[in-house]
Amino acid sequence: MNNSASHILMVRPASFGFNEDTAVDNKFQNIDALKNLEDIEVKALAEFDQYVQTLRDNNIDVIVVDDTPEPYTPDALFPNNWFSTHTDGKLYLYPMKPLNRRLEKREDVIEMLDMCFHISEKLDLSHFEDKDIFLEGTGSIIFDRVNKIGYACVSHRTNEQLFHDHLAELGYKGVLFNAVDDTNTPIYHTNVMLSIESDFVVVCGESIKDDKEKSNLFESFTQNGKEIIDVSLDQMRAFTCNVLEVTSLKGDKVLTMSTQAFNAFTNKQRETMEKYVKLLHSPITTIETVCGGGTRCMMAEIYLDEKFFV
Repeated sequence: MNNSASHILMVRPASFGFNEDTAVDNKFQNIDALKNLEDIEVKALAEFDQYVQTLRDNNIDVIVVDDTPEPYTPDALFPNNWFSTHTDGKLYLYPMKPLNRRLEKREDVIEMLDMCFHISEKLDLSHFEDKDIFLEGTGSIIFDRVNKIGYACVSHRTNEQLFHDHLAELGYKGVLFNAVDDTNTPIYHTNVMLSIESDFVVVCGESIKDDKEKSNLFESFTQNGKEIIDVSLDQMRAFTCNVLEVTSLKGDKVLTMSTQAFNAFTNKQRETMEKYVKLLHSPITTIETVCGGGTRCMMAEIYLDEKFFV
């Protein structure tokens, strides 16, 4: 088994814009740069469509769902935060901190998935929202599905106890740590500072200030046979960790990323990754600037078995 799915779900936005609810703790959103951007919704849709086409041109199976104009969900193009799927057929819904992001959870999307894939059980953790306890899907948790380990950095969106309880239910070991940006602000989602691939990891070690936590984390990677691509805080800001390995319909491993992230990697880092995967990138500058998330955030992995109809 690889740490990459062969089916991806993406949501084409209908109400794209700057989300003030998430900007409270998402320091990757750039409100200053926003003042210099025009026609952001048009540009974001063009970037989304180009990215989907780039993926499909490279034999990656992408299921595109259209967002609905109502209710207002400016971050709907980041479906990886509200659900995850697993090879045993389970689908989990997650408790989300921003009020307007909770509206992204759509029963019709789950019903559509159930028509095409085998869902053995749907488990809804949304009730934790009433207790101000949050765990935002694969934004919060980075799964090493081969070795059954989940990694997470603590933040307002990632509750320590729920993280451990959830991983125990999945039969996974949990590795928890603290990570901060260049202003010493806790990083809001783990997937902007860590990505786990089948053969390597991309991580911003500089964001982990506690030497013991960093040592334990890197030791976990090494013990599980991962080559470590350690990027700087500046590279992390360019979404170098917000990348995702996927498996093409031909069985090839492809590492998807934004053009900004691709350009931020050093030649040596790219050469190291290309030993294991094909690098694929597309420009999503408007989306990254306005929403503070990259290509990985836009992709919800489907690990469910397909239904075959005669």
